[in-house]
This record gives sequence, structure tokens and C-alpha cells, in this order.
Amino acid sequence: MTSKDTITFPIQDDHEAEIKATLTAVYDALREKGYNPINQIVGYILSEDPTYITNHNGARARIAKIDRDELLQTLVKSYLDN
Repeated sequence: MTSKDTITFPIQDDHEAEIKATLTAVYDALREKGYNPINQIVGYILSEDPTYITNHNGARARIAKIDRDELLQTLVKSYLDN
């Protein structure tokens, strides 16, 4: 590689990976507290009411950092790509 070569980074893939990691951590925190994680996450997505997500392990703060539209787009894309 010469000094004129450009390196590109897949920013979208990194962002999707970050969303997946956050969603996985939220899922695990909800399960640890005895909630049904799917129902709670769906409730949060539909209402954007943060009380659907436990504070356990910082789950509520983590999911609040993700734009709900981006979360839905990532979920739909992941579902359709698999």
C-alpha cells in the first residue's frame, strides 16, 4: 500500500453491530430480571416508553442512545437479510 491508497471503513456495518450489541445487552438484562425480553423490547419500540426497559446493567440508558427509527430499520434489515 502506498501513501496515496485510501482505506475505507464500513461505518454502516459498525453502527449495525453497535445496535446489535446494545440490543443483546438489553435483552440479557431483561431476562436476568425475570422479564419477557421480547415483549418488553416490543413495548418499548411501539411506545418509546423507557419504563419497558429495566435499569439493570444500564440497559435503559444504553437503549435510549439508539434512535428508535434506526433500531427498527436495523431489525427489519437483519430479519430480511437472514
